[in-house]
Amino acid sequence: MFQLGKTIVSEDILEKDFVCNLSACHGACCVDGDAGAPLSVEETKILEDIYPKVKPFLRKQGIAAIEAQGIWVNGTDGDLETPLIDDKDCAYVIFDGPTALCGIEQAYNQGLIEWKKPVSCHLYPIRVKDFTEFAAVNYDRWDICDPACSLGQELEVPVYKFVKEALIRRFGPDWYAELDKVAVELEAQKKNK
Repeated sequence: MFQLGKTIVSEDILEKDFVCNLSACHGACCVDGDAGAPLSVEETKILEDIYPKVKPFLRKQGIAAIEAQGIWVNGTDGDLETPLIDDKDCAYVIFDGPTALCGIEQAYNQGLIEWKKPVSCHLYPIRVKDFTEFAAVNYDRWDICDPACSLGQELEVPVYKFVKEALIRRFGPDWYAELDKVAVELEAQKKNK
């Protein structure tokens, strides 16, 4: 772990490799698990504003879950998150054949909205936990992502580079530039050993 501004960062995001492999996992992270995608208060407001434009992209089951539970929910631990369909799929999930995709992101890709998707989804496999004085930035290891770890190793892409756009979105370009410097320094230290 190391400190970067007001964040405590796990070295795993620099040392582990990762590239999503949708052809292998079929977007399992959007349909497995026991909670919806974590949301910030600001993101709940964005979801409320964009929902009418996202709704036409969603499945009937997703729309029904949202209409029954709300556009966002308070999870069992009190955190804000996306609702689920039958405690499984995110309500915003759509499918292209067997592969789960994000209905929000589809509306974004069509140019109908300017918000890509919840930053927690965009950041995955990085999870950020906000505390009063700092944010913890950690690598979330999940066995359904084994194909992504293998592909990342094959392509030699560290986690922090795979999620560069999302990290910049969450923390800004200056923070990311500092993170990259730390990564370069750590790599140099390993080579000198």
